[in-house]
Amino acid sequence: MGLYGWRLFWLVAAAIFGGYALASGATVFLGAVLPMVRAEAVLAATLLSFAIYTAAAIWVFAARDLKRAWLGLLLPAMALALAGWLLGGVL
Repeated sequence: MGLYGWRLFWLVAAAIFGGYALASGATVFLGAVLPMVRAEAVLAATLLSFAIYTAAAIWVFAARDLKRAWLGLLLPAMALALAGWLLGGVL
């Protein structure tokens, strides 16, 4: 299946919005668990999120189908955000 039309549109949308969700979830999680002063942990997590965002965009175009691409981004994003939110309240 080629990369054109609606398939290309949804892959780009998954890369942009799903990648952003995954990077945001990872930032919340890493900001809560990195063993540093809170401000430094958030800064390091934010810098790491750029690499995560790039890897997510690459992964979307390597996924077999669109459903797998969206699920592969949104499920870890929600799990990381929830874990970071729960750990952030405890730490």
